[in-house]
Amino acid sequence: MIGRSSRSFDRIADRYDNRSGGTGRGVVLAADIVPWLAPGTVLEVGVGTGVVSAALRSLGLTVFGADLSGGMLRHARQRLGPTLVQADATALPFGDGVVDNVVFATALHAIGDVYGAIAEAARVVRPGGRVVAVHGIPRRLPDDDDMTEAVAALWPLRDDRPDTAATLDGAAATADLRPAGVAWVASTGFEESPNEFATGIEERLWNVDDATWRTVVLPVVERLRALPDPDRRRSYRLSPRLVAYQA
Repeated sequence: MIGRSSRSFDRIADRYDNRSGGTGRGVVLAADIVPWLAPGTVLEVGVGTGVVSAALRSLGLTVFGADLSGGMLRHARQRLGPTLVQADATALPFGDGVVDNVVFATALHAIGDVYGAIAEAARVVRPGGRVVAVHGIPRRLPDDDDMTEAVAALWPLRDDRPDTAATLDGAAATADLRPAGVAWVASTGFEESPNEFATGIEERLWNVDDATWRTVVLPVVERLRALPDPDRRRSYRLSPRLVAYQA
């Protein structure tokens, strides 16, 4: 991963699964990704802790993975063994046309260079193969609870995410990939308290300058901690967007 520092992911690797849905999330995502894949092998770029790839493997697929974060790969290797490489998404150590599918499962926002990553995916996937990305800001339901209101000031900071639909389509067209379909997938339930959300923000994975941190982000942390019953977990569901391209 290159958009956020790999050191940031190294720092949270031991807690990442607990905060992002863990193996349950991986099972749900994998089940919704499989119908969009071409027959054959899968390379997951931005494999993280390996929950999606492990679920794909359990469905009978041959899966490889790449990630820049050594901390995340340490967990992925416990699930997937030696089928992983530490590598930048824009410089994969694979030959041309050697895999049947490349998958980005909620990774492109962290990779950052969407055009570079999609171009590299198009290089390593065989003609007729697929590049599949689960990306963008997930739809969050309900969208009117107290936590959503408390963090509303953060959403404009997410509007400049690099993994927008328009950016992916532009990158795919530049790489001579053809559209193959779009869907909202993997509606997954989560529980998180205001204090847990605030602590996650304080880990500074938000890629903002110091002035924005002081004037926008820290006040959100204060609002979250000031909510009634801030240790009570709120339930919500997230559903990200999937887009598939044909090589």
